[in-house]
Amino acid sequence: MGGILSTALGLLGQKAVQTTYSFKDLVGTLINPVLAADIPIVGGNIGSGTLTIRMLTERTTHHVAADGVVMPTYKAGDNGEVTIEMQQTSSLHHALVDLFNALLTEANNGDVSNWAATTISLRTMYDASGHYCSGVSFQKIPDKPYAADGQNVTWVLMCASVINQ
Repeated sequence: MGGILSTALGLLGQKAVQTTYSFKDLVGTLINPVLAADIPIVGGNIGSGTLTIRMLTERTTHHVAADGVVMPTYKAGDNGEVTIEMQQTSSLHHALVDLFNALLTEANNGDVSNWAATTISLRTMYDASGHYCSGVSFQKIPDKPYAADGQNVTWVLMCASVINQ
């Protein structure tokens, strides 16, 4: 056996290292020039929600010729989105509503200079992985649930560039 196969078989025989995940290990900051102060992003101000980074550029496409030959094509691009699901009473939701309204007011008055000027930095303390998002703008204000029990809201933030760290 050579190369990759023997390496894979060797890894299968190893015991898994136990690790513990904690959403509280997430630290981050959302910055926009219209803000008086940066908005912290931590597990605590999201509540029982989730934060997902999603890359949107499909790096490879295949074009199939009439004779069946496949021509792979590489596509450049680092755009993506950050989806944050959070409790509707969370401090982060209220801060995003305020930022959205401030940017919308500027845009409606003809100044769109800050609409995509937001940056988001995220890092997990446990493994030091993270993301840096720039050119961030709101897709739309989230749907607002009214119900007997408190609900979550979901913000989708479009990113011109997502750097995986």
